[in-house]
Amino acid sequence: MISSQILQNTIEGLKLIARVEFCVMDTDGKEVASTVDMGNCSKQAVEFALSPADSQEIQGYQYFKIFDEQQLEYVLIAGGAGEDVYTVGKMVAFQIQNLLVAYKERFDKDNFIKNLLLDNLLLVDIYSRAKKLHIQTDVNRVVMIVESENGKDNNALELSRTHFGNNGKDFITAVDENNVIVVKELTDAENNREIDKAAKSLEAFLQKEGVKNVHVAYGTVVHEIKEVSRSYKEAKMALDVGKIFFDERDVIAYSELGIGRLIYQLPIPLCKMFIKEIFGGKSPDEFDEETLTTIHKFFENSLNVSETSRQLFIHRNTLVYRLDKLQKSTGLDLRVFEDAITFKIALMVVKYMKYMETFEY
Repeated sequence: MISSQILQNTIEGLKLIARVEFCVMDTDGKEVASTVDMGNCSKQAVEFALSPADSQEIQGYQYFKIFDEQQLEYVLIAGGAGEDVYTVGKMVAFQIQNLLVAYKERFDKDNFIKNLLLDNLLLVDIYSRAKKLHIQTDVNRVVMIVESENGKDNNALELSRTHFGNNGKDFITAVDENNVIVVKELTDAENNREIDKAAKSLEAFLQKEGVKNVHVAYGTVVHEIKEVSRSYKEAKMALDVGKIFFDERDVIAYSELGIGRLIYQLPIPLCKMFIKEIFGGKSPDEFDEETLTTIHKFFENSLNVSETSRQLFIHRNTLVYRLDKLQKSTGLDLRVFEDAITFKIALMVVKYMKYMETFEY
């Protein structure tokens, strides 16, 4: 069903063009949208709805019926008398009738995309419904998920639709109150760089429009419509894992999650067992700030002692002393690749555990 706001915007725009007042009522005479108060026409609208005529002049007003698949949906009232008002009213009724068709088609497609994302369709139904709705089944697509502050209250869904435009190829919908989902069609030439560019463009647009704390995550490219739900699941995981291990980034791709994707799927008891076996009763994130800064910088520079000491503005021997001290307390020498991997994973596991603890209370 088309919204009252859409009808209101439509007749207000047409009033500015034609300089004719309009009122749209339902078949019970209840006002849906209007440019001027025509409440006194309610009784006549009900009587007209019951009559066989498609249009009629009553007490100086022009009345028109608006159908949706042969079912009477609305009564349009155009203010004033004369041939011009009749013609304008006829055109406006035709315009609203076309809007009903367009929005019903979009609603049907929206329902299809939602069920497709949630795996609620059988394989045979996916292709039959796609054919009926004139949706191509064998083009490249990627799913993006947009999360923002206050979810449904910030108009992110409509803004996202505005950003991508009504091109008939991209689908923008929502399956819950918190996130906007974009199923974007791609050309054969568009690669991950182009997808990332589109995601960043959407994020920047929403921020500019006043939507706060926008995060965009996207899955991998799929080539068949039946695989769209997989890209959606990947985007969901990217959004969650991104909050844990890439919290400084507003846009994250599933393909960039690396080992964080594996850690995210580990059960918490197994994580606790891993930390206990390696560090005993101590957590690797309990070191002082200086030691943690040294560790992170050492990892950033691919275990390069000289470059790390230069960036920390300390002597090489000072860095070596810190690494030796860390080795004595943990048994891990970060200059050894295998020990460095173990320590890096442990830090990520602890970060994951702390994140999951926030959902337990």
